[in-house]
Amino acid sequence: MSDPARPVIWSDGRLRSPDEPLATGVDHGLTVGDGVFETCGVVAGQAFALSRHLRRLARSAHGLGLPAPDVDEVRAGVSAVLAAAGPDAGRVRITLTGGPGPLGSHRFAPEDAHPTLIVLAGPAPRSPVARVARVPWVRNERSAVAGLKTTSYAENVVALAEAYRQGADEALLANTVGELCEGTGSNVFVERGGELLTPPLSSGCLAGITRELLLEWGAEAGLPVREAAAGELPYTVLDEAPSGGLGLLLSGSVRNVAPVVALDGLDLGVGEVSAAARTLFEARMAQDVDP
Repeated sequence: MSDPARPVIWSDGRLRSPDEPLATGVDHGLTVGDGVFETCGVVAGQAFALSRHLRRLARSAHGLGLPAPDVDEVRAGVSAVLAAAGPDAGRVRITLTGGPGPLGSHRFAPEDAHPTLIVLAGPAPRSPVARVARVPWVRNERSAVAGLKTTSYAENVVALAEAYRQGADEALLANTVGELCEGTGSNVFVERGGELLTPPLSSGCLAGITRELLLEWGAEAGLPVREAAAGELPYTVLDEAPSGGLGLLLSGSVRNVAPVVALDGLDLGVGEVSAAARTLFEARMAQDVDP
């Protein structure tokens, strides 16, 4: 039986010990953050929405200029780690890097590239609610990697540390033109005027899988959930929250759909549409593990 405190690791066709070296010190994912990844929640022992995550992994790899991952190989790794982790698994992480490379930002020629693929399974404590804080940093919606799920996560580490310093568990970021964008590892929805709105992808936010499913399932169920128009959700909209003018909701592959109960240390109520969205998502997720 696996130790629930330690991840189960797979790479290069087999399970690995947590103490076993897997990547060289000149792996481009380590030296310059040249890599992409996906994280899936685990439902009934299976990676939730794995097909959608694999499609996004391929899109991110293409956007970064990495070779497309071998989908069959990734699926084999996912199956292996989940079988070994058993009921302790709460999440699966798939990481693809450029593999060994120069010390600078340039890569080896494609014919000389040997990407690194690592699949992990481990625990994932969940909370039914979220507490968020505003931070002073912004997303660059015109970045070369905007909308890609890359391993270059230093900005998120700094922003999330500030949120934790304020007693929150997620940070909310604007983009460079003052629009509400996203969290460090989540998408955000604003409940306002009887509907749930989420920033458009043009804001620079990640095309979250949970976000995508909530928009689809909400539309099918007649729930008033939609993508906002460009400029419809300025970052200053958050100023309306403390007075009860709006509610907030976070979505992500581990947290699923979580109403926000505090902003900058001030309590928020859970809106009717947010509560309905959470109920809907949990029900649909239980019905189909790979929608």
